Amino acid sequence: MKLTTTALVCLLLTGTCLQDGNSLSLQVSSSSCCFTPVKRAISLKGIQCYQNSSSSCSHQDRIIFKMKRGRKSCALKTDKWVTANLWKIKPCSPTQV
Repeated sequence: MKLTTTALVCLLLTGTCLQDGNSLSLQVSSSSCCFTPVKRAISLKGIQCYQNSSSSCSHQDRIIFKMKRGRKSCALKTDKWVTANLWKIKPCSPTQV
């Protein structure tokens, strides 16, 4: 009887842990989505790196710039200044995001 109870408790705990892990993987960080793009060009001197908006975000036509002072800004990928200068900016590594 004691062994059955222990096994049942372990099964329930494992199921709960798996459920929590799956729900976390479905959440999208708001820092990987771009909601309000800038209206003017950003100085290239202030940009550290860039990343594309996450594929699970509603606006995938946007790009997120990590600024040297730690802030983030976003812009439309189709803006002239972005298409003309993106090759000059390096992509962010996973540790920089």
